[in-house]
Amino acid sequence: MKVLILGATGLLGKPLTREWRGDDVVGLGSRDVDIRIEARVLDVVRNHCPDWIVLAAAFTDVDGCESHQELAFAVNRDGAVNVAGAARETGAKLLFVSSDYVFDGRKASAYEVGDQRNPQGVYGRTKAEAEQELLKILPDCCIARTSWLFGMGGKCFPDTILKLAASRSALDVVNDQRGCPTYTVDLARAIISICRKNGSGIIHVTNAGNCTWFEFAREILSRAGSTTEVKPVTSQQFVRPAPRPANSVLSATSLHRYGIELPEWQDALQRYLRERETAT
Repeated sequence: MKVLILGATGLLGKPLTREWRGDDVVGLGSRDVDIRIEARVLDVVRNHCPDWIVLAAAFTDVDGCESHQELAFAVNRDGAVNVAGAARETGAKLLFVSSDYVFDGRKASAYEVGDQRNPQGVYGRTKAEAEQELLKILPDCCIARTSWLFGMGGKCFPDTILKLAASRSALDVVNDQRGCPTYTVDLARAIISICRKNGSGIIHVTNAGNCTWFEFAREILSRAGSTTEVKPVTSQQFVRPAPRPANSVLSATSLHRYGIELPEWQDALQRYLRERETAT
């Protein structure tokens, strides 16, 4: 199987490229191909003739999307449309990495794949509109929604918390937003398995279990042996440029249909911390 990974230098792209063994895999970053340029995308896809394209390239700065809306839509929606068009022309299958932020967070239970999209911020809107456009262009494409990504090789919540804790005795962390922390290594392995199983449609892919940001931070510092205190605060006390869903827990039902189960997020966190310690 020939695979083309777009966004190979990003937080998810790096473990995707590293973990994918046994197939003919090419990973390209934004310096290799700007997905906003339709002709360039088509040339690259034609040259590589992949069986699968995994689109992990995105503008993921949620707050930055609020102040750079044009760029956010150009990359996350229009870029995805360009890739889907090239996939359709060449006969490649497409897996698009999407987000829990396509939901408004008002549901009391975990979100299922068929629940209505109602994004509250620009980032979520770009992903929601991309999903809708891709399903028009490639009805059999695969959309892998994930959430709260963390891993080596880029900015992520555990790394930020650990760096802040190194110079502070206490941290205020939001305790009224709940989601599923997801380790990029586990997500990468799940994506590889989905492609090999010829996945299609919308699939929710996260580590098992859920927590609030406060609970996540407390677990990070506890496992890292830090004495920094974590204090719970509300979203109103910690205002950000982009609104965040109060509940963005994604149901794993769609993933289990493929016989795939990801480890609990606490297990994933422990492996991330070991990886981070080895790298320093």
